[in-house]
Amino acid sequence: MSTPVPLTNHQIRLAARPVGLPTRANWQSTSEAVAEPAEGGVLLKTLALSLDPAMRGWMNEGKSYIPPVGIGEVMRAGGVGRVIASKNAKFAVGDFVSASFGVQEYLTLAEADFKRSGLVKIDLNVGTLTQWLNVLGMPGMTGYFGLMDVGQPKAGETVVVSGAAGAVGQTVGQMAKIKGCRVVGIAGGQAKCDWVVKELGFDACIDYKAGPSSVKDGLKQHCPAGVDIYFDNVGGEILDTVLTRINRGARIIICGAISQYNNTTAVQGPKNYLSLLVNRARMEGIVVFDYADRYPLAVTEMAAYLKDGRMKSKEDVVQGLDAFPEALNKLFTGENFGKLVLQVAEA
Repeated sequence: MSTPVPLTNHQIRLAARPVGLPTRANWQSTSEAVAEPAEGGVLLKTLALSLDPAMRGWMNEGKSYIPPVGIGEVMRAGGVGRVIASKNAKFAVGDFVSASFGVQEYLTLAEADFKRSGLVKIDLNVGTLTQWLNVLGMPGMTGYFGLMDVGQPKAGETVVVSGAAGAVGQTVGQMAKIKGCRVVGIAGGQAKCDWVVKELGFDACIDYKAGPSSVKDGLKQHCPAGVDIYFDNVGGEILDTVLTRINRGARIIICGAISQYNNTTAVQGPKNYLSLLVNRARMEGIVVFDYADRYPLAVTEMAAYLKDGRMKSKEDVVQGLDAFPEALNKLFTGENFGKLVLQVAEA
């Protein structure tokens, strides 16, 4: 099937590896003609992209759980879009899909690359496009499997989650409440704290910006029986402080360390790690791609919670591909409120 008119693909490529917070100098805007799909392939139009803290790590050279984005390559990003040309019987023009789109307007995929790119159909009767980038997307899957598989929550336990108003944090906290836990969030600013308590149903939320001892004092107040599960999205001093409050047999899930990503020196590890020994606790990392074959199970469960109102989904949407550099940095300044999404085109 041919597209009716030639299309131009505008892209954002990594121009140089950043030192500290990325700037526009780290990015290059390019354009190229859109290629027709080969037999068995599809052509996709990007509608919205997921902006995630992990993207900062993908920009760095060095060994990690996934290869770094190469200099000159289109920046990696998950997204949602629509099929606009198809030579594959499994995908029809007009289908909505989720895939690793990259920061660009169009993506031509060969059939051999479907699995690598994570190409799957999505159902807008189950969730909105932005919810498919949040609770039903990679952040939601991270929160679900991190909490349920690594954290293994039991009713009555106390769960603390940092970055509570962010994409992963909001899923973790709501899931923990559904499973019968006491949930205490940590977030930056009174507005975010009020939202996670009043809208998401957390039992309490600590504003880490309220003062140098706010986290220590807040944990003492809101977790008088200690912490059984800590879902860590920020690392640094907050991780150290929570480790002083953990119970025997506690589980610490390491999802991210957003407070450390733009350091120009080495990442600061936990100073209080001996608390793991004293309390026979464990600390384990979560990489969401390890659970890809089980995503449909988590989507089904959480879609039901969205439908019956037990789970809510908040997105912070920024408009336009050219806004990408500044939009991404909102993650590291704490400006975003909810899951950060870059809308590239109208559905």
